[in-house]
Amino acid sequence: MLLLFLVPMLYASRPGDFNVLGPGGGGAMFHPMISPHDPNTALVACDMSGGYVTHDGGKSWRMFNLRGVINFFAFDPVNSKTLYAGTRALWRSTDDGETWNLVWPKAESIREIEMNNDHAEEWIKADGNALGAFVTLAVDQKDPKLMVAAGVNQKQFALWLSRSAGESWEKLTDLQEAPRGIFIDPGSPKGKRDIYVTSDHGLMVRHEGKWQPHGAPKDVVFNDVSVGFSTASGAVVYATSPAGLHISRDGGLTWASGKLFGDTSELRAVATSLNHPEVAYVSYKNVKQNDKSWFGVARTGDLGSTWQLVWKEAEHTTGANIHDTWLTHEFGPDWGENPLAMTVADQDPNLSYTTDFGRTMMTSDGGKNWYATYSQRVPEANWTSTGLDVTSSYTYVFDPFDAKRHFIPNTDIGLIRSEDGGRSWTRSAKGIPDRWVNTTYWMVFDPAVKGRVWAVTSSVHDLPRPKMWRRTPVSSFQGGVCLSNDGGRTWIPSNKGMPETATTHVLLDPTSSPEHRVLYVAAMGTGVYKSTDGGVSWVAKNKGITQKEPFAWRLTRAEDGTLYVIIARRSEDGSIGTSGDGALYRSTDGAENWTSVSLPQGVNAPTTLAIDPRDPKRLYLATWARSAGVHGDGGGLFFSTDGGKSWNVMMDRDRHLYDIAIDPRNPDVLYATGFESSVWRSADKGARWARIPGFNFKWAHRVIPDPQDASKIYVTTFGGGVWHGSIDGEDKPLDIATPVMFPGK
Repeated sequence: MLLLFLVPMLYASRPGDFNVLGPGGGGAMFHPMISPHDPNTALVACDMSGGYVTHDGGKSWRMFNLRGVINFFAFDPVNSKTLYAGTRALWRSTDDGETWNLVWPKAESIREIEMNNDHAEEWIKADGNALGAFVTLAVDQKDPKLMVAAGVNQKQFALWLSRSAGESWEKLTDLQEAPRGIFIDPGSPKGKRDIYVTSDHGLMVRHEGKWQPHGAPKDVVFNDVSVGFSTASGAVVYATSPAGLHISRDGGLTWASGKLFGDTSELRAVATSLNHPEVAYVSYKNVKQNDKSWFGVARTGDLGSTWQLVWKEAEHTTGANIHDTWLTHEFGPDWGENPLAMTVADQDPNLSYTTDFGRTMMTSDGGKNWYATYSQRVPEANWTSTGLDVTSSYTYVFDPFDAKRHFIPNTDIGLIRSEDGGRSWTRSAKGIPDRWVNTTYWMVFDPAVKGRVWAVTSSVHDLPRPKMWRRTPVSSFQGGVCLSNDGGRTWIPSNKGMPETATTHVLLDPTSSPEHRVLYVAAMGTGVYKSTDGGVSWVAKNKGITQKEPFAWRLTRAEDGTLYVIIARRSEDGSIGTSGDGALYRSTDGAENWTSVSLPQGVNAPTTLAIDPRDPKRLYLATWARSAGVHGDGGGLFFSTDGGKSWNVMMDRDRHLYDIAIDPRNPDVLYATGFESSVWRSADKGARWARIPGFNFKWAHRVIPDPQDASKIYVTTFGGGVWHGSIDGEDKPLDIATPVMFPGK
């Protein structure tokens, strides 16, 4: 294991040679799975729409995207290069995860793709698809054409069988509740395999061709369930619940249950090897020993008779056998918590991967040692990603006095800094109050004073997504402005006159005196603030803004000094003309007074305004669709040549648009980004648009042109790190084949 991170795998390059920058990890990961053919090949998914594949034991990962959150993986038992992944649809790769194609529903049967909710999630509407949306799937270990899948159609769950590797399906039986997983006994008769379908309240089992329920122990609701098979032991089931650990050695007919590590212990994920059920791993926390509360992973090698704490850490105590990288170094061992999900190799019960709220870890020696696979240390520098990135980033910032100093404002991991041009990264949060440190939304350097920079930070992440204010009053939001005088290495709060609030944007007036900088801040729920003394003190400036608790999101300044503020939408449905509408306001007197600017017809969610530096009346507006219609109504790109008095549609192919950016080298060049898997570029002020090959992450935030190379861009994302690559990539197939489903994309 000492050689674990020496030589990363070289994957086929993307068009434009796009790669992902950052320290790696940073968000929740799920569904790890190891190839039954090659112990070096594994798959992982995240809840932010990314999928990841490694072919070198976790030294490096390739991110791919199937236009939705991945719910499960499977491997072909014969062809080692054939992989399956399930969103609401079923996808297949026949080249080790480099490219993917739709298996079911059939592309030719698709009527439409509904994509109208806040995250632009996609529902494929197809003729002849009684299966509905895929929930989980298993492939017979000895027959690559035999699959069993669970689907949900009109809120009804059912089990389906394919004898053609997913090309057609026949219904097996209805299910009474949502399934967790499917396990096929490879030792059962080939013509009528025994099938085990797990759920919250037990198992549905087909044995000798007959279906029967095997319930969980009385009053028990499972957290996680895993099943393995052997000639000696038969079907062995391990399950966790708030009541403890439950083990069945007869396929779920009877159970042995109990608290595994004392009354305070809590168990989360559990996993066994499909072919070696005597070995299992369970994720635990709150195990009280020696006046500490321990968390980690326990292992059994004797069907659960005895357990060993092979991963044992506490809040301020790192396990000597836990070889983590930057997250433990920066946040401590408990930041990622005990594993959310685990898997064990079919062929080797000593090989296991675990995932948590920030990391993917692995062991190849039965838990004697655990290694981080999401990040690695750069020699004589800081940390760099292995390609497994789950961070949400808002912009990419360059120190105007040091070309090698770069910053990425993030959710959850806060602000990170590179001193070597993006090669390696470290946190840059020293001095930011703990209650604000979760998210940095924006930062701006003083163009005339070396080392001076302002940042807006908050405990509230992922704004303006509705999940953050749906159940939490904005009056409880925390955050503020921080100032650095040493180039972002250390910070001090600079919040006098501003209440605790979720600050999301900071804008500097470049015409103001360096001795008395004028700054503006947008805050979700409290509006706009202005400082005339370099951020020492702030005054609210909301006169004319009519929204109650205004969701001030972004500020823009024209060359003539005109200010604009975007008020984010508060409603989530398809309604318009209500108090939940977003808005656009203008000020011509330094934010002393604001006047409403009419939005384009049907639009109630502006997201970004850009202004042509040559013409203050030429405005570009990115907007977010309402939850109405098939694709979402009222979204797209618009432009105005009269300062917002009238608007014209510029592009509506994508309608969930987060940002529009102007290239500072050439204002005729525009970039548009959003939650529909594309980055768009126009070289003629928006008259024509072309999709940039090489970028296909589902949820893009914004483009920042590379100041060192006019042919390259940085793309920040919601859950996929920062992508860096060329606009001139060859237009060849990407990770996912989309032409039939999504013409022109």
